[in-house]
Amino acid sequence: MADRPSSHPRLSPQLCFNETALRDFLRLSRATIDDTISQNLNALLTPATSGFDPSSTATRQPRPAGRRKIAPAACDRFTSDLLFPSWQSRSDVLNYCASVATSPDPDDPNSVLREVENMRARERVVDERLDPYSARYFPREARTESLASLVRNERMVEGIVRARTWGLVGDRCEGLYGSWEAALDEWRGRKDEEGKR
Repeated sequence: MADRPSSHPRLSPQLCFNETALRDFLRLSRATIDDTISQNLNALLTPATSGFDPSSTATRQPRPAGRRKIAPAACDRFTSDLLFPSWQSRSDVLNYCASVATSPDPDDPNSVLREVENMRARERVVDERLDPYSARYFPREARTESLASLVRNERMVEGIVRARTWGLVGDRCEGLYGSWEAALDEWRGRKDEEGKR
């Protein structure tokens, strides 16, 4: 079983604009908990306390061993200590990067180049009769626009991954109902209450 959630990276615009580092953090965080959810849940099962009964192999078991229900306390510890902190860490990074993407970017290294390209495009004389493709101009995307697109895509991926993970957790853990969003919000509320004490 994963022994701790992925560490929270230091939030900075450099992290967000380094798309490789941002994607690597998200990918590794998902790989640690969500991609291995079945193994993590299987690790929560406690071995049989009564020992091995040879007669148990004489008949087929109605439910495969991998689908045995997990004790509620173990599920609660797993979700509270590993799953939700991992999700929260990724949410924090995506929310921060979304705010960076909507903020002005005075340090954009390509801003001058984009401005020059835009001026050239405005000054061009276009005669579509001679060259039907001469009017085509695709402005270079600002890095904030690229970041906003990346954050949107990663949030969609998060939704899919979390729904799948929560479905598997719900299948194996008794007493877990509702959506992953509601469960995560409830966990956040408990954390806020603990922080106020």
